[in-house]
This record gives sequence, structure tokens and C-alpha cells, in this order.
Amino acid sequence: MTNPPTASGESSGSPALLAPMRVLEHQIYRGPNVYGYQPMVRFQLDLGTLEEYPSDTLPGFNDRLLELLPTLERHGCCFREPGGFIRRLRDGTWLGHVAEHVALELQTLAGTPVTYGKTRSVKGQPGVYNVLYSYREERVGLLAGAVALRLVQSLLPGELRGLRGVERLLPGGVSDLDPDSPFDFAAELSELRRLARRHAFGPTTQSLVDEAQRRGIPFLRLDEHSLVQLGYGKYQQQIRASITSKTPHIATMTASDKDLTKRLLDRAGLPVPQGVVVRDADEAVRAARSLRGPVVTKPLDGNHGRGVSLNLTTEEEVRKGFEEARAHSRSVVVEQFYTGNDHRVLVVNGEVVAVAERVPAHVVGDGSRTITELVEEVNRDPRRGDGHEKVMTRIKLDEHVLTLLARSGRTPETVPAAGEVVPLRDTANISTGGTAVDRTDVIHPENVTIARRAAQVIGLDVAGIDLISPDISRSVHETGGGIVEVNAAPGFRMHLQPSEGEGRNVAAPVLSMLFPTGTPCRMPIISITGTNGKSTTSRMVAHILRHAGKVVGLTTSNGIYIDGEQILSGDTTGPKSAKVVLSDPSVEVAVLETARGGILREGLGFDQCDVGAVLNIQPDHLGLKGIETVEDLAWVKSLIVEVVTKNGTSVLNADDSLTLRMRRKAGGSLALFSMQGGSTCSREVRDHIAGGGTAVLREPTALGDELVLYQGGQRQPILRARDIPATLGGFAQVNVQNALAAAAIAVAQGVELSVIRTALASFTTSYEQSPGRLNLYDGHPFRVMLDYAHNPAGLAHLRDLVTHLRPPRGRVIGVMGVAGDRRDQDIRQMGEIAAEMFDDLVVREDELRRGRPSGEGARILSEGAIAGGLAPERITTILSERAAVDHGLSVARPGDLVIYLATEVEETWRRIRDFDSSHLPPAGTPEEPGHQGAYHD
Repeated sequence: MTNPPTASGESSGSPALLAPMRVLEHQIYRGPNVYGYQPMVRFQLDLGTLEEYPSDTLPGFNDRLLELLPTLERHGCCFREPGGFIRRLRDGTWLGHVAEHVALELQTLAGTPVTYGKTRSVKGQPGVYNVLYSYREERVGLLAGAVALRLVQSLLPGELRGLRGVERLLPGGVSDLDPDSPFDFAAELSELRRLARRHAFGPTTQSLVDEAQRRGIPFLRLDEHSLVQLGYGKYQQQIRASITSKTPHIATMTASDKDLTKRLLDRAGLPVPQGVVVRDADEAVRAARSLRGPVVTKPLDGNHGRGVSLNLTTEEEVRKGFEEARAHSRSVVVEQFYTGNDHRVLVVNGEVVAVAERVPAHVVGDGSRTITELVEEVNRDPRRGDGHEKVMTRIKLDEHVLTLLARSGRTPETVPAAGEVVPLRDTANISTGGTAVDRTDVIHPENVTIARRAAQVIGLDVAGIDLISPDISRSVHETGGGIVEVNAAPGFRMHLQPSEGEGRNVAAPVLSMLFPTGTPCRMPIISITGTNGKSTTSRMVAHILRHAGKVVGLTTSNGIYIDGEQILSGDTTGPKSAKVVLSDPSVEVAVLETARGGILREGLGFDQCDVGAVLNIQPDHLGLKGIETVEDLAWVKSLIVEVVTKNGTSVLNADDSLTLRMRRKAGGSLALFSMQGGSTCSREVRDHIAGGGTAVLREPTALGDELVLYQGGQRQPILRARDIPATLGGFAQVNVQNALAAAAIAVAQGVELSVIRTALASFTTSYEQSPGRLNLYDGHPFRVMLDYAHNPAGLAHLRDLVTHLRPPRGRVIGVMGVAGDRRDQDIRQMGEIAAEMFDDLVVREDELRRGRPSGEGARILSEGAIAGGLAPERITTILSERAAVDHGLSVARPGDLVIYLATEVEETWRRIRDFDSSHLPPAGTPEEPGHQGAYHD
């Protein structure tokens, strides 16, 4: 190990730094992922030379870190108790682990508290670590990682400092942070807080989301602000802060018109102040005179106490109050001033659930300090922050405060006497620095009735009733006072964490209103993964469920379908597409084809599923994103069954050893499917059936292979394989296997066997039902098949089927390419299998070259075909997929079978269907020379 640096920062004989810390890559996981079951940020950190310097070898590092972030003391780390991380620091831990904890703590200090993280070394890369930590708002999470790394670097001895690639972690919209500038902890923490205020949920929305999560209700954020979907599909409800799906638009509009609100309440016999709507200052003065006594001026449609002035007694004060209100609304209300304390009564679903007495921002003199100094002292309270980030808001000496001070003959430099209370605001809003005292337990029953009736008169499901009363424990009918406002979208902060008194979980009654006991919040989610067969199995399952009368949302590699209608085309197997289905208010059940790429890129688009199915694990897409072996691939795909609910079902292919091994960590109950039924049934399947488990098997009978269900010790035949049109008479064994999986999934969803039989018996390989999967076209003198076999295992299945479809006197012509992200050996193996299938081969370039030079993939594929025994003159290379499609059609003759392995499925099918074959010569005409062995770019 290199000699540690000395306390002065000089190293004793250490060489100059050659390898600084570097951020190699980063990822944002928005759902369950291969590293954890919650949203996380991951960045890959190469420590470089710092791999040789754990925290205990860096003089002064730990002390300086804890001086900046003393709250790290709360981190339990692996010891799961406060102080655990400090022990790791003192004992020595690597700096990637330190950055993880700092990133977590920075988010907490920014107002988005999180606690979960992990740091793991990367296999085969010494000194490289995956640093992972949870987040609430992804931009805040990203920036926290960047600031954490810069903070750690700033505490290192000079010769060990160096950081590259941190700009990868800078989210959009953060332009003020220069990765190469000197580190300024206060400034960068301030930027984090600004980002959190701008993008994180406010306290009201966050409380509702937190309560939903406690109840197991999933949520999706629908915009950059506070629009949130709670629940999935047809069971969803939406909120925007405390506005809900059940809040009538008319009610919110009425509540925003203070004059109309007051008239409606007055008509209902509720106590309200008398008032007038005015449009100029002279009108305001005349109105104040007619009301006799102190008045209030406020915007007709304002909120948050903006532009409100209280207890105005002179003409000058009324005019100034009018102008302040006029800045927020074209019309201004002048009304009687009620003497008493300001109370916010929260009504949810017709019931009073919390009451807070709101105290306007103020300071108390000590006889020595100025008002400015007293405000600074009040603002040092750690419970105060900017905006809505904390329990209370910092007081600002703005124009309104200066005006109010001037009315009492004070300035910010006035020194109040000891014990003198100096009001700084007319209104008691928490957002302007006020405080809240919980009064829920003392409100008088008549005041409760007044608040309840006010919410009902306006029509609000969630309402904030502003009630002025000298003593809330006595009826306002006795003490005087009344309702001065009814608020739609009332804030919850004052009730959740009052400055004094007991906090109230006011989110709970809102969730109980939106999701009454017994009301579902989730629809069934079926997630299907594997290397081959995902699309066809997903379509089979959707077909069965539609026969069962369900509105199905389906995602596939060809597009998204809602109730059988395609709403989006393309590869839609990732989390964004899953969320499209989960957000659709008509969907009753989601069937989600779930691919490896989406899991590695973002994680899952759902938190848990009712059925998770893994069809098989084959070598495909290896060598990408750290997935080097089939075991790595199984690790990724096993996530699907890990998130199956306790009452759900994990469906596994018992014929695939890697898939069957997943049963050890699969959630819910277990259902197996296998092509090896009858006498060839495996021991694992026999034991599973003997224990009463569910299995769907292919069993040979005198009348052909049959699909059979075993459940609870009972054997029930489903139907013969050849009676499923998609099996092409039972010869397409891959679709027999897909049907087994689909039947097992349907059984897990409680679909009756009669429905499963009927549905499978009507599922075909037509382009309309299963685009790009064994689609046969017989509209030409030759036959055409379109398929998507894209790896050796899939092509081998197709090869076996071709032995049954081979024309007696015609050729089998193949047109194919392989994606450039496959390994050389995989592409070469595809060529070898193609040589066994095709008499003539047209090799094209896949549009997804992914870094390969043009023509390289086609060359390797051709080499494999030649190695497999296909004569070079029988191979034609045409790089353009569309040109290759046209060429294959043009060289086909009556009686031939042309097989297209397409990437552009829709375009290829259109060209097949529209091809004009009327010019073809009769069967048996000799081939024209010059077609084979050519190369076209």
C-alpha cells in the first residue's frame, strides 16, 4: 500500500496522483431494480489511487466530514443503530461508501429525507464500485451524488484530490454548478434545497403519498408538480395537493370567489362578515364607511393570505389595503373585521378532522436587540425553512412587514421592550412565517357543525374553513366571530406538524374517502419475461383474459394495446410503456411483456405484480451493460418473480434449469409448466404436483399431445396441442410451450378452464393476432412466413418447424440479419443454423448495428452459414432490409417457402402483402442465373 499522507497534507514518499476518482456511468432506477426494490440512483465510481486510502488512513478526514455533516451520527449503516456509520469511518471504509452516506444525508438536509443505500465492488474491476442510494425526487438525488463526491474530494489532502466525470450527475436545470470550481458547501447545499423546493412534493402531497404507501396503494407522478395518480387502471384516483378526483370543479370555482362564497354561506344561515366588492380605492373607502368599524381588504380570488390587510380604521389604511389587494386581483373585497383568533378548521368528507389556531408572524422584544436581529434569531429555528420545505417558514422583512411596522410607528431598527410582542403580519398564514397551535380536541361542537355545513354548502370534499373566534372552545354564536373564508386545496402542513400541540394524520381521512374499506386500488398486473416467447405468450394471455370479459392493457415488442386496439406502435416492453397501461382509466388487468433492457435501464414500471412469469433463459444480449453470462441474465430476469405479491403466483418453466432455480426466491405461490409430462416428467415437477402444487404439462396421448392442468392433486385435461391453431397442427413446439405458460398464468388469475380452452382454440399465428410471430401468407404462388427469431435458441425452434413445412418440390429461402449487439459467436451460430434450414440465404444488415462497422454483422453471419455447409454461391448479401425483402420475393418461384426474420415487422408484412406475383413463371421453370452469391449495399 502507498504510504499514507501526513497530517499536513504532504505524503511521505507517495508518488504524484496518477489516477483520480472518476464517475464512469450513472443510472436512475424509477422502480424495483436488480439492486433493490425502491427507486435508486446508481453511479459507478473508479476510486483510482484512492482505492489504497480508506477513511482511517486520511488524517483529519473523518473529523472534517463530521464537522460539516454532524447529522451523519444518525446513520446506522450495517450496525442498524445510530452511530453505526461513524464506527465504519473510524475503522476504515472506502470513499465510495462515504459518498453514498453523504448523498443520503444531503437529500435529507434538502428536505427530501431518504435512508437506504449500498455500495458494492464491481466484479473483475478492482477499485471500481457501484454506489447506490435511494431518492424521493430524482433531480435532487442526482445532484446530491455530485455534491457528495465534491465534498469528499474537498476533504482530501491536496495531492490526492482529483475528480472526473462528476458532470454526469448534474441534472438538467442546474447551470450554476461548475464541476471544476472550488467546493462551497453552503452554496451547493443551498442549490440542492432550491432544486427540492422546485421539484419535490410539497408537504400536503407528500403526506398523501406517504399515507397511500402505508396502505399499499401505488402512486404515479403525472407531472412536474403535484398531480399524482393513486392506484392503477380503473381503480385509480387522482390528487393535486388536497384537490382530489372527487372535488367538484364548481365547488373550487365557488370557493375562489370570496363574495359568492360569503353570499351562499349567509343564505344558509352561517355566520359571515358583511362586505362589498369594489373596483377602485374610492369605492373601498365608501364601503368601509358603510360597514362602520375596522375592515378587512382582500383579493376577491386570492389565496395564501396574499394581499390581505386586517383591522383597517383610517381612510389612508383602506386605500393602501386596497392597492395591496388590487395587485393580486381585479376586484377587491372590503368586509367587516372580526376580532378574535384565526383558526383553520379542516373538513374532509363532511367531517372535521383537525383544527389549528394560526398565530401571525411576530417577534418578542428583549429590550436590547432590534426587530431585524430578533427576526434573524427566530429564523435560526431549525424547524423553519424556505417555502414549504419545513414545518414553518422563515419570516421575511418585505414591503408588507415594513408597512405594518410603520402603522405602529416602528422600523426594522426599532428595539422593542422586553416582553413586547411585535406583529409582523396581518394574516396568520404559515407560508408567511406564522405558527400553528393544534386545537382539535377543544373545538366547540357548534363550531364543528358550522364548519361542516360550510364545506357542504360550497360542495367541497376537502375544505379549509377559516373561522375567527375569540375562544374556539365556545360557540361563535356566543362569542361573536364567524367564517371569513372557505378554501379549496387547503394545506396540511399546520395540522401535520403544528408548532405546538399534537400532529394530526389528516392524510388518512382523505385516503379513506378516496378508497373506502373494501374498495380495490390495484388491478391485476401480469409481468412476463424470458429470452424467447414473451410476445406470443403475452398475446395469448391477453386473448384469454379478453374472452373472460376483461378490459386488458397489453404491452409487447410491437406496441401497446388497450382492449385489443393498438394505441402505440414500436417496442413497448419497458417501464414507460407499462405506466401507460397502468394509467389508463379503462383497464381492468395489465399484461406486460417485460424485457431485460428496460429492467437494466430504469427498473420496473410497477412496484409489485400479481403474476410473474419467466419463460426461459437463453444466451442473448450477452456482453451488454455488465451482463456477461446466462447466470447474469437470470439474475436480471428473476426480479419479475421477486416482486410477486404474497397472494400472487410465480410461473416458471420447469424445463429450464436457470428458470427453475428462481423458485427459491420467487414470491407468492408457485406454478410450473413443462413440455416433459407423462413418463418423462422431472422429479421436481412430480414432487411439486404431489404436494398439491399447480402445474401445466404437455402429455403424450394416443390422439396427440395434450395440455393438462394439475392442481390440488387433481388432473384436468385442457385441450390437445394440435387444436390450438397457433401450433400449426402441433408442429410449432415453441407455441405449445407458450400455450402451457399462458394457461398456467390464466389459471393463476382464476380463469375457468372452459374459457381457456375456447380462447386458445381461437388463437392463431395470423398477423392480426400475433404480428411477426410465425405469420404465414398464402396469397402468392409461393408461401411466405414472417417471424422474429433473433437468437440461436429461437432460430433452432424455427428450424425444427421448417422440417414439417418444407415444400415437397420447392426451395426454402431465408432472408435474415442479426442485431449488431450480439456476440460474434452468437452471430456465427445463427449462420450455422441457417445453413441447416435454407436452400438459399439472403443476408441483410440489421438496422441496429450498435457500434459495428457497416457490413460486419452480415459478413460474420455469412461465414457461419458457409461453415455450416451452405455453398457461398447460395448466399446473397443485401444490406438494406427493405431491399432484401424485395429481393427475396423477386427470386421466389411457385412452390417455394420464403422465410423472413424481420426487424421492421410492419413494413415487411406490408411489402409481402403488396408484392405483385402475377408475372411469375409456372412451377418448375429453371432459375435465372446471376441471383446468388451477389453483394449489394
